[in-house]
Amino acid sequence: MVDFFYFWKIMSTILFINISFTDVIDILMVAFLIYTIYKLVKGTAAINIFIGLVSIYLIWKLVGMLNMRMLDEILGQFISVGVIALIIVFQQEIRSFLLMLGRIGSDKSSKLRFLRKLQYQQDFDIDSIISSMENMSKELTGALIVIRRENELSEIILTGEEINGILSAPLLESIFYKNNPLHDGAVIISNNKILAARCVLPVTKRTDFPSDYGLRHRAAAGLSQNTDALCIIVSEQTGAYAYSDKGELFTKVSIDEIQKLLIKEITPDIKN
Repeated sequence: MVDFFYFWKIMSTILFINISFTDVIDILMVAFLIYTIYKLVKGTAAINIFIGLVSIYLIWKLVGMLNMRMLDEILGQFISVGVIALIIVFQQEIRSFLLMLGRIGSDKSSKLRFLRKLQYQQDFDIDSIISSMENMSKELTGALIVIRRENELSEIILTGEEINGILSAPLLESIFYKNNPLHDGAVIISNNKILAARCVLPVTKRTDFPSDYGLRHRAAAGLSQNTDALCIIVSEQTGAYAYSDKGELFTKVSIDEIQKLLIKEITPDIKN
């Protein structure tokens, strides 16, 4: 470590650049922040606005270094007012960013996560979900099942009809039955209970989202972008299975993969 700092000091002297170790940390943190924001807006219409704002900011800094006072003043006023416009334009992305920070801050050790799963999901009936999905797939009955994790999803639950029923395959199948008034929308499941049905989910705004997938897939991706919920889909057109987690959509998966995913993510691993 001493050799590294000595080498850094020598290189700074040779290059006539006075850069401290804190400057390096500062640069890395800013780079990480820009990269994180870029990932949030990638694939949305906001990406062009983001690139434009970054370009204007870099030009403003360059103008300041060249002592172009008039242009520096104009761009400075634009950027100061642009902060308010930035909040308005990137409202959804800022919300996603804050939710992501909240999830990072609430992460515990693997042992505490294990205990939390054991406490809330020890009686989770995976077989009922798998059985109902297989039956709905055969009958081409569309379904959107949301497994609640840490996020309460209170706003989402309020958009639907309260059920508070014990999770079972017949109940799930009856909810998504085509002539049932509750079949549109999503079902929210937590702690082996169906909390609500016919819930409205936020649709993803990604412009690169595959056009051959319908509203259920878009809604699943949209919810998993903003929360830690796990969304499982049965296609009404093909009966195919899919799921969305952490904003990513996984299609053409088998029912065995869905089952393994639920066992891994929802139920505790006693062996560990």
